[in-house]
Formats: sequence, structure tokens, C-alpha cells
Amino acid sequence: MAPSAATLVEAPLQSTVENIETNFQPFYVLHKASSRKNSRKSNLCGKSRKRTKLSPSGPNGIENLDDEEPDGSQLEHLRMECLELVWSKLETTIKDVLRDTNVKVFDDICRWVYESFAAIRSSGIPSSSSASRPFPAFTRAECKVLFTGLVLTKNMEVVDDLLTFEELGYHLKSHGCHVASLSSQELSAKSSIGGCIRSLLRQLLKVTVDAADMFILASWYREQGYYENPVVVIIEDIERCCGSVLSDFIIMLSEWVVKIPIILIMGVATTIDAPANVLRSNALQQLCASKFILGSPAERMEAVVEAVLLKHCCMFSIGHKVAVFLRKYFLNQDGTLTSFIRAMKIACVQHFSMEPLSFMLARLLVEEENMDGNCASFLEVLPKHASDLLSDSRYSLVEGTDNNLGNILSELKRWRKKWSIVVLCLYQVGKFGKVQLLDLLCEALDPQLFKPITSENSSRLQQEQGTSFSSSYELQYQFSSRKDGYICQVIRKVRDLPAEFLHQVLMSWKKITRCVPEIHQNVKDLLLAFKLGNGKSSEKDIADLSKRHASRNGLFVKNSKSVMEKAESFLNSLVSEHMRPVECIPFHELICFKDVRKLQLV
Repeated sequence: MAPSAATLVEAPLQSTVENIETNFQPFYVLHKASSRKNSRKSNLCGKSRKRTKLSPSGPNGIENLDDEEPDGSQLEHLRMECLELVWSKLETTIKDVLRDTNVKVFDDICRWVYESFAAIRSSGIPSSSSASRPFPAFTRAECKVLFTGLVLTKNMEVVDDLLTFEELGYHLKSHGCHVASLSSQELSAKSSIGGCIRSLLRQLLKVTVDAADMFILASWYREQGYYENPVVVIIEDIERCCGSVLSDFIIMLSEWVVKIPIILIMGVATTIDAPANVLRSNALQQLCASKFILGSPAERMEAVVEAVLLKHCCMFSIGHKVAVFLRKYFLNQDGTLTSFIRAMKIACVQHFSMEPLSFMLARLLVEEENMDGNCASFLEVLPKHASDLLSDSRYSLVEGTDNNLGNILSELKRWRKKWSIVVLCLYQVGKFGKVQLLDLLCEALDPQLFKPITSENSSRLQQEQGTSFSSSYELQYQFSSRKDGYICQVIRKVRDLPAEFLHQVLMSWKKITRCVPEIHQNVKDLLLAFKLGNGKSSEKDIADLSKRHASRNGLFVKNSKSVMEKAESFLNSLVSEHMRPVECIPFHELICFKDVRKLQLV
């Protein structure tokens, strides 16, 4: 019925970027970075400079420095180029996450739109003579029903709602709908129905029309042969609209609904009763309402935090105090996701402005994304500019790396991968105890909870855990449990999980740990132990499990411990071995922004 979309439309989220950029203008650091970005093309194509473009048509937009000794301005420019690359990756990740969190609801809305459209069309298409008359068709009262979708956004700030409804509009357009949006300003007491009609004509006809006449819209719809495509009008926030103006607008739309199959979608920030508090009774009688519920700001925040700060979209990290500040900032802003994203971008820009070696994040990102060809020369030039900076006294010599840049970056990547796995495994259990990811993250970043291990204790721990220190990145800290902390709550929660929920957790752990074989194998063993306890294992599974553990004493040797206790022991071992906060990691300055004072000032 509706043409399918070949690709997802990228345009809606661009406005958020523009809003964020606009909000950054008062801040000199960000304004400086923005002006560099805006002037980049003219600089590259204008005066001859001692730089060579990495790729004339490459998407990464990274410039390469010559082999000559770089001055301060050149290194600063390189950091700004890397900032653009890293933030572009973070921004793309955020867009994808927000789209994914809403896509199911958007699909439901799209399906409902076409079902409503079919119901309108079931009364028949108006005849050519009726359609050409410059007034509404005379129909039965039941044919004047205006199908209305009430979308509960659960947001306190309109800025997030604007973004959501932009995405919804583009989603519906990609499925063949004609979409127009009206803001609360266009439905205010100072406005009139005429202004609303002109706005509809401007958006749908793509021309500016002085006359506020619905017949113009009806003629356009009939002449273009759009009888297979519904017209959707989105009102972003019903509670901010003037009730009398919106009521008159609804009554007018219901009069024209046969000639123009208009379907109304209205955003509701509070409760489903909001329309009854805003509209007059005669307008309410024209509505046939359906309810749709979007994810809460907290749910979308969790998805963004998981993708940006835990999964491996890039290596940019934040320190404990910065994470605590961002959590408070989000809560104090009434759960506005846009404000959190803005603060994250400020932190990112501050990091690249302050940290001399921050440009090495680009190398990590390029390697992670397997960008070949265009970035080869870029990867070669970075170590040349980093080697001198590494000798700075602020970076202490690390045993096992010899301050070799390749070794340092490899260790940082290895640490980030394991640390993220531990936090995500804890979070899978925490969901059943209503533990928020942002709270868990703040505790996992707290360096005060990880005490240095003395040389005496280190050999004892090696013997107990059957491991050795391959470098100073390994097992230098021990988690100091805090009984009332989120991590301890989560670990204790494992014991209380019903078998069904425990199985869900184990399956999620299996997926999360896939990129680290040694941890992944322990999870597989846990799953086998669970199946053994529930009588679901095959003889081959039992034989494999016995063979793996016949020659060693470990977590899964036959004993009286239940699977829950084994899972608890597994989490404890993950935390003690792999969850060192970023601020305890050598050379964390390359990837971590922790100057909360700078962020607070901005």
C-alpha cells in the first residue's frame, strides 16, 4: 500500500546538531573549534599550505602533516581534526541509538496511520463534482471522525520532543505519507486558524500561499492523484497550545476529512487525560483516539550511555567526577537528553583542547573501523608527533611498554574492552533490581574503590587466582567493596534471581563476552552448569564439561555451590580482575577527560 523506504532518512537529527552548535556559541573554545570547521574547505582550497589532504574525496576529513617539525598551531589543528572525526563517530552512534529506541513505536504508528486511512477511504472517494466544490463535503456525522494518535513522550522539556517528532515525520514520509508539523506557537492565542492553514499549504505544496483556504489543499490532493497516500498533521505538544484555537482547528479538519484524508498525531508530555483538559467538548467528540507510548527519557539515556561510554564506538572516556557531574546535570535538567548530549560534546571538545596527545584517539578509531587506504599516511604521521610528547614528565614510564606508542594503545584498547564487558554484565543483573546504568557507571569509574595491591599481596593474589602480571596494566588494584554500593547490590542480586531470569542473564553475558575468549568460555561453562541443573543438557555437553575441568581446579569443579553462587563468584572475579577505573590506567590521559572544573565553568 505504502511505498517502502529504501534508506533511513538522516535529516531529522541534523537539527539537534545545529541546536547544540548554536548553544555552544558563547563558549570560546567551542566557537574556535566551530570556526575551524566552517573555514576548513576554504583554507584547503585557498592558500598553499604545508599540509597534504589525506584523501581528496574521503569521508573522514582528516588532514596530514608533513614530515617537518610541527609547531604548536599545527598540532592544535591536528587535534581539532581528530575532534571532528571522534565526535562525528559519537554523534552517528547517538543518532542510531535514538532511532532504534523509537523505531518499534514508529512502526506501530505507521501501521495505525494506514489502517485509519483505509477506514476513511471505506466511505468512498468523493466524486469529481463534489471534490471540485470549494467547501467541505456534506457527510454523515460518523464520517467526520478525525483519527488521532496521542503519543505520550514522558518528557519535561520540549526540546527532546521536537527531535522525536522530526524523526517520526521523516519515518512516515519514508513510508509514503504526506506530513506537516505545527508547533505550539502556530496554535497560540495570538495565532489563528488561517496561520495554521498557511503553514500546512507551505509544507505540503512547497510554495508560499497568501490565501488561507483548505480548498487549495483539497485541489492539490485531488489533482496530484494522492488518493493512495494519507496526509498526517503532527502537533508536537498539545499542552502548550491554546485550547480554543486547537479546538477550532480540529473541528475544521473534521469537516474536510473526506476530501482530504487527514490523520492527526498529537504529542502529550504528561498524561492521557491532557486533551480533555485542553480541548472543548465539541472538538473532543470529533476525535477517534489511539494511544502510543515512547520510551522514557531515562530509558533513552541508558541506551545512549551504553552505546557511547561502554560499547566500542570510540575510545573517548570520562573520569569519575565528570560522570557524577553529568548524572546530576541530566537529573537537574528534568531528564533532557539534549542537554546531556550537549554536555558530552563540551567534555569532548575540552579534552581535545587541553590534552596534547588526544589526537591519538583518531588512530584508535581508525584502527577499530578498519579504515584502509585513505588513513594509511595519517597512521604513519601520528607516532612521529607523539613520540616527543610521550617523554613529557606528566606521563610516567610504564613497565612492559617502554613507552612504545603501539604498546600503550594496545593496552588501552584491551583494558577498555574488558572494563566495558564487566560493567555491561553487572548491568544485565542490575536491570532486575532497578539499578540505573548511569549510577552503576559512576561507581565503576570511582578510583577510590580500587586500592593498590602491595608487592606482598600481589604474589599471593597471583597464586590464588592462577594469573601473573604480564605488565603494569595487570592486577595492580583490588576492588574495595562497599556494601551499600550499586556493584555489591548487583552481585548479591544474582542469588535471588529466579531460574528463568538467571537464564536470561547468562544468555546476555554470552553475547556480551564474545569478544574476550577467556571470559566467554567461563560464561559458556556457567550455561552448561545451568542446563545440567535443569536437566536440559545432552550427553555431549556433559562430556565436554567434564573434559574441560578434569585437569584443573576452578570455578566449575563439582561442589555443593548452586549455579547462582557460581554466577555470583563469576561476577566477583570479573570485578576484581578487570574493572579498574580509567583513572587507574597508565596513560589514561590520552583518552580520558576528567577536569570537571573546566566542564562546570562552561
